[in-house]
Amino acid sequence: MRKRQRRTEGTEGPRYGVEVKFPDVRLYLVEKKMGATRRGFLAQLARAKGFLVEDVLSERVTHVVSEQNQAQELWQWLRRQALNNLPTLHVLDIGWFTDSMREGRPVTLEARHHIQDILPEASTHLPVVVLSRYACQRRTSTENHNEIFTDAFEVMAESYEFSQCDGQCLAFRRAASVLKSVPWPVERLGAATRLPCLGEHTRAVMEEILQCGRSFEVEKILCNDRYQRLKLFTSVFGVGPKTAEKWHRGGLRTLNDALEDPGVELNSMQKAGFRHHGDISRAVSRAEALALGEILHQAALGISAHAVLVLTGGFRRGKEFGHDVDFLLSTPEQGKEETLLLSLVDSLRRQGILLYCDHHPSTFDINNLPGVSFEAMDHFAKSFLILRLEDRQVEGGVQRPEGQHDGRSWRAVRVDVVAPPMERYAFTLLGWTGSRQFERDLRRFARKEKRMLLDNHGLWDKTKKEFLPAEREEDIFAHLGLEYLEPQLRNA
Repeated sequence: MRKRQRRTEGTEGPRYGVEVKFPDVRLYLVEKKMGATRRGFLAQLARAKGFLVEDVLSERVTHVVSEQNQAQELWQWLRRQALNNLPTLHVLDIGWFTDSMREGRPVTLEARHHIQDILPEASTHLPVVVLSRYACQRRTSTENHNEIFTDAFEVMAESYEFSQCDGQCLAFRRAASVLKSVPWPVERLGAATRLPCLGEHTRAVMEEILQCGRSFEVEKILCNDRYQRLKLFTSVFGVGPKTAEKWHRGGLRTLNDALEDPGVELNSMQKAGFRHHGDISRAVSRAEALALGEILHQAALGISAHAVLVLTGGFRRGKEFGHDVDFLLSTPEQGKEETLLLSLVDSLRRQGILLYCDHHPSTFDINNLPGVSFEAMDHFAKSFLILRLEDRQVEGGVQRPEGQHDGRSWRAVRVDVVAPPMERYAFTLLGWTGSRQFERDLRRFARKEKRMLLDNHGLWDKTKKEFLPAEREEDIFAHLGLEYLEPQLRNA
């Protein structure tokens, strides 16, 4: 940027006798990237609305407005001006200026308006937190102070997942996991210099959001036809990214296209997914999850007085809403857990609330342990269900989505039930509680830091060549030398 000669007197405007309405605000518009013509037009506009606009940058200026300049380059230029008021100077994106012109007054400054100094020395007075690169060593509650970044990262991760770019997908999920753990909102990129798992691409997205209040890369993805179609298709129970991509390449664009195309052969799970799509694509509330838990628990106790049922997944971590509801079902009666699950499904069928069932019998064999690679799904008996939940069974009632007036007094809900043997219960409970990144990092920590293999079936010490028993989750954390984190702190 070209250095201008500073002078004590600037052009104070407004001109042509227009009243100065905001004497405490003195603007300076950075010409670089903006251009002289546009700068002159914006200065004239501001003066006409009662703003003071300086033609030369001086210590009289209170607000510097820049358009499309890189933060680091802009701040380096500002430092070269040797302004004594630099620490109190408001360095703002053009968005604040246009908002102010529209309102006819200086609008309240927000974090999205500021162009933050991203040099390390600018972050010396910012909150500092040192976080582990492993989610299992970070406390992460449901309170997310950095949703503006993590929401963007989730879109990026999902886009890469649709393109089967596993490395980039994982990078953004790890970055989102880290920012969810930060106990304060990141308002300057310099405050994130010591955070792990933030690569060049993730930092670029953060910088764009800090400067502009949004990520244009993310907005481009959200507007992309392929992303929108794959997002729509994968919202159907039983349709994964590969099937969605196949449908998209085949020219399908709507759910009706998939239903009406004679070349599309739907399996039973996908047929159920389409049949109940309106219900199961809608979030499930905690009240609904608890109501389902009571129904399943009573049914299980009707089969065996020793039955144990526990709510897992996001609801166990304290979330108020989820996409489905997960349960663990077991019994101290050795070898009876799978028959208990089958009997439970039969009971639900007799009650008339079973709308769909996909049962997977147990393939668990202790002789195949330990597994050398992580598998997303364990080998215990499990049933993927769609259940009918009556409104009257939900404490506090049910709020129907706006526009839903079909007269129904029930909804369909996705429910997963897994039935591990009691001696494996603690490991399965840990694995089915999540979050996904927490579980991934817990297994990675065990393998890389402790030379152990951990999955939903057990914990194997490679150095001692033995399985380590656990009756509770706390025992597993103790074996790994980790502080026990309550489920409510595993929302990484």
